[in-house]
Amino acid sequence: MPTVRTDAPAKSLDAWDILPMKIAIRTLLLATAAVPSALSAQTASDTSSDKKANGDETIIVTGTRSAEPLPADRIGGSITVLDETALKRRQVRYISDVLRDVPGIAVGRVPGQTQIRIRGAEANHTLVLIDGIEVSDPFVGEFDFGGLIADNAARVEVLRGQQSAIYGSDAIGGVIHYITPTGREAPGISARIDGGSFATVNTAVRLAGVEGTIDYALSATLNSTDGTPGARVGTRDLANDTGALSLKANWRPSETFRLTGVVRYGRTEAEFNNSDNDFASPTFGFQIDTPDNEVENEAIYGLLRGELDLLDGDWTHRLTGQIVDTTRDGFSAEVRSYGSEGQRLKGSYETTMRFDGAGVQHRLTGAVDVERERFRNTDPSGFLFSGQRQINNVGFVAQYDALIGDNASFGASIRRDDNDRFADTTTYRLHGSYRFDTGTRLRAAAGSGVKNPGFYELFGLFDGRFIGNPDLEPERSEGWEVGVEQELAQGAATFGLTYFESDLEQEIFTLYSTVATPANRDTISTQSGVEAFAQTRFGDAWTLNATYTYLRARENGGREIRRPAHTASFAVDWRAPADKGGVSLVARYNGESDDDAFIDPSFIPVRVQLDDYVLVNLNADVKVSGRIDLFGRVENLADADYEDVFSFETPGRSFYVGARARF
Repeated sequence: MPTVRTDAPAKSLDAWDILPMKIAIRTLLLATAAVPSALSAQTASDTSSDKKANGDETIIVTGTRSAEPLPADRIGGSITVLDETALKRRQVRYISDVLRDVPGIAVGRVPGQTQIRIRGAEANHTLVLIDGIEVSDPFVGEFDFGGLIADNAARVEVLRGQQSAIYGSDAIGGVIHYITPTGREAPGISARIDGGSFATVNTAVRLAGVEGTIDYALSATLNSTDGTPGARVGTRDLANDTGALSLKANWRPSETFRLTGVVRYGRTEAEFNNSDNDFASPTFGFQIDTPDNEVENEAIYGLLRGELDLLDGDWTHRLTGQIVDTTRDGFSAEVRSYGSEGQRLKGSYETTMRFDGAGVQHRLTGAVDVERERFRNTDPSGFLFSGQRQINNVGFVAQYDALIGDNASFGASIRRDDNDRFADTTTYRLHGSYRFDTGTRLRAAAGSGVKNPGFYELFGLFDGRFIGNPDLEPERSEGWEVGVEQELAQGAATFGLTYFESDLEQEIFTLYSTVATPANRDTISTQSGVEAFAQTRFGDAWTLNATYTYLRARENGGREIRRPAHTASFAVDWRAPADKGGVSLVARYNGESDDDAFIDPSFIPVRVQLDDYVLVNLNADVKVSGRIDLFGRVENLADADYEDVFSFETPGRSFYVGARARF
């Protein structure tokens, strides 16, 4: 049972407050407030231990606007790469699960919304990309990780720290980029199916190949479960069905021109509960069983990019167009009770010039982003504000990267955003890295970030209880980090330590008076901490990975909610000879954290403390032929009873078995 506290600074509404909106209406702001890699990949430049042991160089596409990706160990900021091997051995189904192993990340999940926080920043301070497409819901202002299922052969890149100088608004805390391989990179047919506890069935199919100058990759995923009770005081199982269909294709008629297209469709149907709003009830403010409540989220993402190389590849031009179209609908007793629509149209032009001299590789990049976001409530009752709004933004980016010899690198970026609603903003980012012959690498990074207010903060959530504030100013952040890494035995063991600090000005929070309304805070919110990792390989069979994060996140003199001060992850992997099978054990520790609970009839939040917990997963697989694998896993092996968000129950121990085929 959480411990009730009273030193609670009021915090801004986030997506849990507006999605589903009917929950917020019935519970009067129930979930107000904004809520390391123990795989084969870990920190600043660290990637899979398999690749490091084999001397392969890992390339990062997310950390630059240049058309040419950068080697991971040439970037001064903190990066984690989760590759195909890491996702497969951990039997990852939802990407949010494996992100618990990334240093500096906190995960919070409730029905209808899964949030990721990086280094104490808000969930809407993380920019999320899928195959280069910005996928946050324009209406909600953030991405629901509950709808991101792991495709076969995918990988994830995580950049921590301010990245607004590259990507603009939303990238205060960092960037998460989910990347699927092309048909040329991973051709063939693959399929996976598994099932187990709670009537759960997970499936994934991928068809990829090359036909002359065209390569293609078509994939589909579907996860379905009858679920478990979602309320601490309830027994109603909350079912969830999540699916995605994607097509990625490239046409390369010559060595100098390439055309890329990506189309992705996602849909989630999830049951949810309401909070008890009976003043006389002993469970007032707690989640209770609410039959026939369901939310349906649907999204279409698209990207078309043309790329042209000139001057023997030293001058590259890229022209990109992308679209995001999202729809969210809530139902009560099978009757539609609320809804929202969001749309983002974005066009970008990028050009990169490469030139070498005196042992230095120079890359100079310029970019222009033109973006329009539209938002609209589609509430059938007319109770909610239902007008359509839009915001236009033009961003100009200049970036310089220098690779100095084999050991040193430096990069600088500056961005100017011209917004038709908010004041124009300039952001920057600097980073540098140097590797000594002893295997020691020193690195540092600094930058600034900006996050524009969202639709619901500006224009109101629902009349009479929460009124938006059209005079809100953007949140602004500035931070820095320094790190050191040490490789031993030619990369068989790697250790690293990072210290970071960040200040957030004009943070948006919620004032609770007669009518709740958002405002900009006049004090500075601070985040600082330490991230540590270690990974080592013993022979060809054993791999150990460990991470630890200490976070100090303060707002208005108090601890920010859903930010545990201590998180850690430990994983041990054993592989049979010739990779005929293996076993992995992963333990994840989440320390104590605070949350806001609306358990007082005044509807002013009461600060409560959520207990710490340890989640242990056991995974095993065996290769029965060159094409067929069998696998199984136990999730929450110790049957831990825990909460990421106040009064939202989480699954206990569960068992799954399945098969994987390649053709």
